[in-house]
Parts: sequence; structure tokens; C-alpha cells
Amino acid sequence: MNWQPPGEEQGTSPQHVDSQTAYLDPQQSGPQHVSGGQSGPYNLGGPQAVDPYQVPGNASGPYQVPGNASGPYQVPGSQSGAYAVDGSGPYQVGGGQSGAHQIGPGQSGPHNTAQYGQFAGAQYPNNFPQQPYRSQAQEVSSQQLIKKEKRPPASGWRKSLHAVTGGVLNLGESPADIRRRELIARINQPLRGCYKIAMLSLKGGVGKTTTTTTLGSTFSSLRGDRVIAVDANPDRGTLALKIPRETTATVRHLLRDASRITRYSDVRAYTSQSPARLEVLASEQDPAVSEAFSEDDYRRTVALLEHFYNIVLTDCGTGLMHSAMKGVLDEADQLVLVSSGSVDGAQTSAATLDWLEAHGYRDLVAKSVCVINSVRPKSGKVDLDKLAAHFQQRCRAVVRLPFDEHLEEGAEIALDRLAPETRLALLELGAVVADDFPNT
Repeated sequence: MNWQPPGEEQGTSPQHVDSQTAYLDPQQSGPQHVSGGQSGPYNLGGPQAVDPYQVPGNASGPYQVPGNASGPYQVPGSQSGAYAVDGSGPYQVGGGQSGAHQIGPGQSGPHNTAQYGQFAGAQYPNNFPQQPYRSQAQEVSSQQLIKKEKRPPASGWRKSLHAVTGGVLNLGESPADIRRRELIARINQPLRGCYKIAMLSLKGGVGKTTTTTTLGSTFSSLRGDRVIAVDANPDRGTLALKIPRETTATVRHLLRDASRITRYSDVRAYTSQSPARLEVLASEQDPAVSEAFSEDDYRRTVALLEHFYNIVLTDCGTGLMHSAMKGVLDEADQLVLVSSGSVDGAQTSAATLDWLEAHGYRDLVAKSVCVINSVRPKSGKVDLDKLAAHFQQRCRAVVRLPFDEHLEEGAEIALDRLAPETRLALLELGAVVADDFPNT
């Protein structure tokens, strides 16, 4: 049975209420709608039908507030979208842009904290709370979940104990192991471009060529880039004798064919490589033509090699006035001065520094490294501490290399045949030299 209000004929809209007593605007329609010109379920008056839950306006859609646009929960404006106010996009308030959860004119983006404005005549808070985003993936990273274990010892009785117990008893690294690992990390620091090191000594027999080979082998065995040693001695240098000889080509052949060299494999045909990956470019072995290696020749050689190698060590001759020396010093990024532990060796090295400072290489001397090489088993009566203190005042660092029977042979050098003390001293030398590598 349908209920019909008094005074109404059957077939007309039920329960018409005057607009003065309506709880919605008289121009809207929807369920239980109060008077207006639309119709729908429970609509009071009017021949038109619109969507349910309509609020006044000339558009349709559930829960719409006045305006000429459509969409659920829309507030006045000419755009559409859920929860939009004077704009489009879900949860937008004010402005001509769109975006989820936007508040405020002229801005877009989720959860904007601009002013709400008014919503159907009601005032809302001016500040919208903003919750910072935090990724939960960081809490389940490998650094957080994997247990950190001690590094196994690499030497000494700790290593023996670790091996006997099958790794069950791990006392960790010894101080010597930690020191060695730190030195290797300094040697392996990044290097961009080509870094040129000049190995210098005015006195023969102090181990300059040997130091060049061992230092270069230390770099090449630990670093992943390419390292080459160039023999710039005009008096039949012996650098090529320190590693297995793979080719008879020399630096003069390289310069002769420079125009045809475009790849690393082209350069490799002129060099010999040691088991430690150190490459050596030999000098001319004929004393009659050795003077042909001039300053210009050296500059051309370095200009070619720096395209393929990261570290270039130059084994200089024993004289400061020979033809290639000025080019070596001008191109060098660092100077390594090799001295013996004798009185005459120390005096010659000190005189070398004096000459360099007097001829415009004061900056090169200030960041140079002095190597005190023990070419004999005992130092005799020479106070090496005082000798080191003297060069410490003039150079950036001083490193001592102990006497080693394998190096005394004067033959090919193998790093694995060196004494542990010598290996550690070479690591210290390599780390000190690498400390001057450019940071950029």
C-alpha cells in the first residue's frame, strides 16, 4: 500500500515539502529530495529525473555540490574528478592543476599542505598534515640481516690455529694483517688519467733500477689498471733485465712506428711483461745510438703511453744533465729519490735535492719521496735514523727498504721470492706514493 499525502492526487510525487522546511537546496534532486524541478526516487515534484544523491547544479553524479562539472564528491569548479574543488583530480582543492590529494591553488602533488579553502560554506583547517615517506626496504637490507664475521687471519700463529680447527676458532686478524690490508687499500685508491713517477739517483749502485721494478710490480700486482716502466737511461739501461724478456723492441722502435699505433695491442708488441703484470719498455742497448733518446723523444714517448697506461714509472739515468732529464722532470707528477745507507750515497742525494731546488723544481722536491735502500746486509756505523730525519725535513716522506738476498742477485725479480719484511716495506712505499694520487 502506497502512502499518499493529503491533497495530492494519486500518480504525483509523494510527500512534497516546501523549500522553507527542506534540509537540502530546493533546486537539487535525489533520494528523499526536497522540492525542485528534478525527479528521482523519493523526489518531490518536477518532471525531470537525475542521478541519486544529487545536490543543486546543472550536472549529475552522486554526491555532487553545485557546479557545472560532474564526478563524485565534487565542489564547485569547471573540472571533474573525485573530491575536487575548483580543479580536477582526486582529492584536489583549489587551483587549475590536478593531482591526487592536492590542496591549494596552483600546485600539484600528493598530500600538498596548502590551504583547504571553503567547502560548501564550511571552514576547514588551513594546515594539512604531511606524513614523510619512509622506505621499509632499508630495514631488510643485507647490511642489517647478515651477521658480520671476523676476517680470518692471513699470517702467523692465528692463521695456523684457524686452519687446524677448521675455521671454528677465529681470533681475527693480527695487527700486522690489519696494517697490511690498510696499505693495500691506499695503493688501490682510484686514479683518473695517467700518473707519471720519476725514479732518480745520481749515484750508481744504490738500487734505483731495482726499486723501479719492485715498486712498479707492487702497483701492477695489486691494482687493476696498467702500469709500465720506461728505461730512460742513455747509457744502456738494465731495466729490461729485471723481468723476462719478450721482445727485442726498444723505445726507439716505438717512436719510429708511433703513427701506426692506435690500440693497446699495438703498444704491447713493444713491451715485455713480468709475472706481476708490470710492463717494461727497454732502452736502446747499443751505446753508440743511445744518445738519440732526447728530451723531445721522451716527451713523445710519454704522450703516447699516457693514452694506454695509468701509471708510468721512468728509470732515469745517473746524470742530471743528460739529454732526456729535463723532459723527465717536466713531465713528472712525483719524484722518488733513491739513496743508499752510506755516507757518500746520502751526500749525493742531498746534492741532488739542492740542484733541483736551484733549477725550478722546488715543488717537485717538496712532495718527493726518499727511499733509503739497504744494499748491504748491515748498515755499518751509519746512523740511519739521523739520515732519515735529514731527508724527512726536505721530502714529503721517507721509506726504508731492507736488505734482501733475492734482490742482491741482480737478476729477474719475482715478488713471491722476496722476504716478508721487504714485501711490507714495498707496500709502505707504494701506499706513500699513492697518497699523492689526485682525488679528482
